[in-house]
This record gives sequence, structure tokens and C-alpha cells, in this order.
Amino acid sequence: MANAIDFTFSDLIAGYVTYYNEQEDCFGLKTSDSREYEVYFTPTAYAELVRNLGEAYQDATGQMRDMIKSGVPPQEGMRGRFLLVYGIFYPEDGNQYRFEGKHIVFVGRNFDQYSFEKPDWWVNQIKQLAEFYLKAEFGVPQTVVNIDYSKYRTNLTITGEKQKSGRQETDTISRLVYGFASAYLLTGNDSYLEAATKGTDYLREHMRFKDQSEGIVYWYHAVDIQDDGSERKVYASEFGDDYEAIPCYEQIYALAGPIQTYRITGDPKILEDAKATVNLFKRFFIDTSEYGGYFSHIDPITFSPFSDSLGRNKGRKNWNSVGDHAPAYLINLWLATGKEEYAAFLEETFDTITKRFPDYENSPFVQEKFFQDWSKDQEWGWQQNRAVVGHNLKIAWNLTRMYGLRNKPEYKDFANKIGNIIAEVGTDRQRGGWHDVVERVEKAGKFHKYVWHNRKAWWQQEQGILAYYIMAGVYREAENVDFIRYAREGTAFYNAWFLDHYDGGVYFNVLADGHPFALGTERGKGSHSMAGYHSFELCYLAAIYNNLLLFKEPMDFYFKPTPGGFPDKILRVAPDILPPGSIKIKQVWIEGKPYYDFDSEGLFIRLPEDYENKKIRVRIYPTNIPFEAAFLEVTAENLAKIDLSGDLEGASALQEFDQEFERIEIQEAQGLIFVVNDLKSISSEALRYLSFYNSRKVRESGGHFTIKVEGANDTIKQAFLEANLVEESDFI
Repeated sequence: MANAIDFTFSDLIAGYVTYYNEQEDCFGLKTSDSREYEVYFTPTAYAELVRNLGEAYQDATGQMRDMIKSGVPPQEGMRGRFLLVYGIFYPEDGNQYRFEGKHIVFVGRNFDQYSFEKPDWWVNQIKQLAEFYLKAEFGVPQTVVNIDYSKYRTNLTITGEKQKSGRQETDTISRLVYGFASAYLLTGNDSYLEAATKGTDYLREHMRFKDQSEGIVYWYHAVDIQDDGSERKVYASEFGDDYEAIPCYEQIYALAGPIQTYRITGDPKILEDAKATVNLFKRFFIDTSEYGGYFSHIDPITFSPFSDSLGRNKGRKNWNSVGDHAPAYLINLWLATGKEEYAAFLEETFDTITKRFPDYENSPFVQEKFFQDWSKDQEWGWQQNRAVVGHNLKIAWNLTRMYGLRNKPEYKDFANKIGNIIAEVGTDRQRGGWHDVVERVEKAGKFHKYVWHNRKAWWQQEQGILAYYIMAGVYREAENVDFIRYAREGTAFYNAWFLDHYDGGVYFNVLADGHPFALGTERGKGSHSMAGYHSFELCYLAAIYNNLLLFKEPMDFYFKPTPGGFPDKILRVAPDILPPGSIKIKQVWIEGKPYYDFDSEGLFIRLPEDYENKKIRVRIYPTNIPFEAAFLEVTAENLAKIDLSGDLEGASALQEFDQEFERIEIQEAQGLIFVVNDLKSISSEALRYLSFYNSRKVRESGGHFTIKVEGANDTIKQAFLEANLVEESDFI
């Protein structure tokens, strides 16, 4: 007997505006997979703009109908304005439903604007996350530095308060350290670097087991802080899936935070620990037989992967033990050192993934668990013959990164295949976002069955967002044109529903329709599964992919070598593995002073003799951009320095120029210094713009506004002089 749905229910629709009917006060909405709905306004409907952490509510109720009208596509074949609308379905005759919208979230003020693609969106979000965890773990106000990791606790409530347990898990500290280090790289905030370096030191002093005789390092599962302040070491894992074993992924993630910190400081103690932990993988987790790969667990006493004590984990391999090396620490270790041995390890990793994980004859999802000989393990614990959607996306994302280091066609083909398939079977095309765990084969109609629920986890949204953004930037073939759309749809869902605007941080899980799920272990902001890793990693890499790869905006990164750091005096500053030749160093400052000894295309800086404990700011530009205007700094004389590169010609260049002038630092300055070393040409229209701007600023300031030009070639100098914008003495 069929179940009749003859009751009301509420749900979310994400889609593109197709029309607006003023008489009926309704509009059309087409979902990602081209299903159409009619949405009726009600007297209590309200609307808002998507907002970032730390931003106030931005009401759009008064403008919502006009925004719908202006969101209708101007011509056939185009998509309209994208939005999310929550409402109520009412059953009508003939198995039809009337949908009444109650809450609309617009993703930008303009027709084709996505607010989360603004250059500073993810930088601002990572600041808010860092401040949340500083306060939650250390009680540190923004103006006071008092970071003490003895106060750290793994388990946090939804409001960021510590739970009663004294548990300090190695991996959660390391993941939070990763977050603080990433926040420093993007902001240069010294509190974040202090949190990263102190956390790294704490891991070494309290969680590390250094085995001199074997030449290896391995890491305790946790430390329990007793009521009297003493420590109880927890050697083997106490997490249910890995109980009383040493799981490979815990050793992997113990390196995540320290290695990201090493990229900033070059601390040789970190590199020593990393080498010794890699030795652990290469000696005890590796399968040295003909099969290759890495085992998922070893016995804590014998270090054997075949011990009977391991139970269902005996002689097994999985995604975590084979693939998680790359995103957790190995890519960052290669970026920091440039060593071929780590590039070779990465290549070995992705060759194994490409060879062993596809199973498309049987399922649209990869196979994740294996016996030693790579035969399928489809009876293990909760996994059975099930897929973690986020692991598929994680593979596509990291294959694409690796394609920038080793451009093997099989990496590209596999990533593309995952991207196109998961859009159909792992993505919620009705509401946005990506599903959690589903059956690899068993279906209900066209849907792969959900294993436990249809909720969505924060970390799997990260995998999807990063996968589709980087693939959109790297793979530009016609069959992949929708990757940027999938990225935007998923990013809209994440920023609309996962950000906790009340207590800070991000939610662990939300319901399919975006409402927070706040029960059990998924209620908190800190646990065995959640720390400052995925949410920070998303901010760090989404900023890079959006700005440097897709929308061609410059970015600043910050470093601070420790005494003895980077002994070869080479600081490698590539922010991620991007396509060769796609970015370059434009400018470097050491303690605020310009520094010129760097290899622009090689993405490294030759450090001076007295480089230790000095903040280094690096500006990285995308290559092949026709024009870029970038604010640099405000001088001691309150002059705003603006770098101009390329050809300041045409409407788009002038628009870029005008947008940069909207910055508050420029608006409040008492003059401008244009740095034009790389400016090739400037149009008459741009010179008229500057003349008008200069006249207005002189009038507003009572005659105390100046313009200076630094680094002009003869052609640019003559253009400024002929426009009577500056005098000969104003050239630097």
C-alpha cells in the first residue's frame, strides 16, 4: 500500500529565480537539477542577506520582491538569481502542493553576486573562528595574550564552555593548532601564532613518545588532566572504532598542526618530529609485500598490523591510512621543504588511490575499506558496503591539488569523474549541501538510502566546497562547466546554515533543511571528531582558490621564522599546490620594510642574515591578469599606498580601480602613493577619474591632500605630468 502524503510539512528549496508574478505574489524557482517550484509570498514572509561570522543580521524584507523581480534571468538559457527559501508545503488536489515561503536567504545584493566570494570573506571568517577558540579554550580576550595549553580540553559545549572531562586528545590539539597556524598565515595576528607555537610545543612535551632505538616518533592518544593537576597518559586509542590499537589516522593528524606551524616558523624541532613520524609510517604501517599501501592499525605493543588483538582491524587498509597523509600533513610538508622524498610519497599515495579505490562497475561511490590484498572489506563495523560522501569529495579535491605537482591524466580523469558523479548521487539538489553516509548500492527509487539519517556534517561540506572550487579553477573543459555552480550552491548552504551567529563557531551537523541538530555528541563545538581543523582549513583554502585561482585577486600571507628556522635560509611561500605558473610573488616586506631578494616565479624568499623572529609579509598575485589595483599600507604620514599592475584601460579595469578606492583606509588617508613599477599603461579616462578624485579630496581636506607616484617608467610619468596630476617633485 502506498503511503499518502496528505499532511503539511516544512522544508527548504534552493534554486534560481525563473519569473515573478506580481498579481499572484509568487515566483518561480528552479532547483540545481532543473525541477521547478512556485513559491508564494505570505504576509509574514521575511528575507535576509547571507552573513558572515561576526556580522550583524542584514534584513532584506522590504526589498525582497524587488530583488526577486531583478533576479529573473534577462534572456532564455540563463539562470536567475540564486537563493534559499524555507517554507511550508500544503497538500492540494491531484497530488499537488502549494509552497508558501516564510524565510528567504539571498546570497548577494546583486543579481549575480555571491557574497562569500568577496576577497576578504574567508579571511574574516577565520578570524572569528580563531577568536572563538581562543576564548573557549584559554579564556583569552582579544587584547590579552595568556595562552596555556594545560587549560585545553577536547570536549566543548555548543556555547564553547568546557565539559567536566579532563581529556586532552593529541589529535584535537593538533587540529586546533592547524587552525591557529592557518589563521596566522592569512592575518598575521601574533596571538594566533603564539597559540600555534605553544600548542606545538605542548604536543612535543606531553604527547610525544620518542623511540631512539627505532628512530621513530609516535604520539599518545591523549592525556587526562586529573583534579590535582597531574597527568595520566593514554597510550593506545580509546575511541570505539580503534579501541586499544594505534590507528594510522591518529598518528597522521598528530602532524597536522605542527607542520602547518612549520610553514611559518621553520622550527627544526618540528621537522625532526615529522621525519621520525614518517619513519613510523614507513617502517610499521607500510605493507612491504607485493600489495603495497598502509595498514589502518597496528598493535600498541608489537607494532604488528597482523596481531589478533586488533580484531576487525587486523590486516586492514582504508581511506584514512592510505589517503589522509596528503591533506593532513604531507602536502604542507612538501610545500615547506620542497623535498623530492615528500613529492614521491605524495605520488605513491595518489597512484594507490587511483588504482585501488574506483569501483564503478558496482557503485557510483569509491570503495573505502580493504583487506591486505586489496580485496573489498564490505562487512566491517558500521561501514559495511556504505559510502562516506565526503571521502569521495576529498579524493577529488586532493587529486586536483596533486595534478599541479604531477600532471598525470589519471589523476585528472578520476577527479573529474567523482565531481560529475557525486553531483548526481551525493549532493542534495533540492536544498543544497552534501549528504553524510549512504548505501553504496541499495536505493529507494533514484536515491541511495541514508544509513542513519539525512543530516549534513560540517566537515563533508568543506570537502565539497574545496573540491568543486579547485576543480572549477583547474579543469575548464566543457563537461566540467557546472563545477563552479556546484561549489556556489554548496557554499551558500554552508554559510547560510552552519555558522553559529549566537555563540560563535560552526555547528557539527544540521538537518537536511539547514536547521542545527543539537543533540548528543553532535551538540558541541569540541569533541573527538571536531576541533579547529576542517572549518579553518575551509577558510584558508577557499580564500586561496577563490582569490588566486578563480577570481584573480591578490593575497597577503605572513611568516615569522624562529631562531634556527629554515637553516638553508630559503622560505617557501606557495600557499597550496596550484597549477604551475598560476601565481607569483609580487612584493615582500620584513618588519614593514620592502625586501627584494626573492624568486617571484619560484615562490621563495632568500632570507637575510638577521631574519629570526621577524614578521614577513608576502603579497602573492595571480598571473595573467590584465589589471590589478591593490592597497598596500598606510604610511606614517597617513598616505595610502596602492599598487597598480597591468593595463589600466577599459571599463573592467576602471571598475577594479574604483572598487579598491572604496576601502576605508584609502578614504581616510591624507594622500595617495601609487606604486606603478608594473603598470604598463593608463587610459585618459583613468587619469580623469584621478583628477576628479583629487579635486574632491583637496576640497574636503582644505587643501591638504597629495598624490605621489613611485616607480614610474617614462611613459607612465609623462601621462601623469600631462594630466597635471603631480609635479616633478612628486615622483619617487
